Amino acid sequence: MDNKYKKYETAIFAGGCFWCMVSPFDILDGIIEVVSGYTGGYLENPTYKDVKSQNSGHYEAVKITYDPEVITYDKLLQAYWRQIDPTDDGGQFQDRGSSYRTAIFYTTEEQRIKAETSKENLDKSKRFPKPIVTQILPASKFYKAEDYHQDFYKKSPTEYKSDRKISGRDEFIQKYWGEEYYDIYND
Repeated sequence: MDNKYKKYETAIFAGGCFWCMVSPFDILDGIIEVVSGYTGGYLENPTYKDVKSQNSGHYEAVKITYDPEVITYDKLLQAYWRQIDPTDDGGQFQDRGSSYRTAIFYTTEEQRIKAETSKENLDKSKRFPKPIVTQILPASKFYKAEDYHQDFYKKSPTEYKSDRKISGRDEFIQKYWGEEYYDIYND
């Protein structure tokens, strides 16, 4: 079937710095595009400066276009939970403030139900010593971030790797997911 006739779907996740949220989804089969941007705020057409200064109400987020015939929303949720500290309501790792909080922005009722179920299951698993605080919110207008933020891990690999290394994200993932982290990428 010609790709122009395929029905793609969208998922939106906030997980702290959007630089670190692109590559883990970008490498999954069935991902068409991962866009860095801003959502959930009140200021129209926010800039990175507005969002980073906590003056727009937005979250840094990624909007993922995917082929549901290749990858399911459940699989995306599984990958998402393995990228974040879902118990931290003050930001993520070295990035602090409301724009770096975690949230799942659902675009359909089915996504809402799946997101809530996955959150409940993760909380019940007691994998983390504190409760899961990641919010599940209705999707609102998504603003694409400035071009220099798009595919940052490809455009600026040295800066990306350095930032990720000092963030504490990878140590957290290793501590709480260990080898299970890689299961999502090796199915």
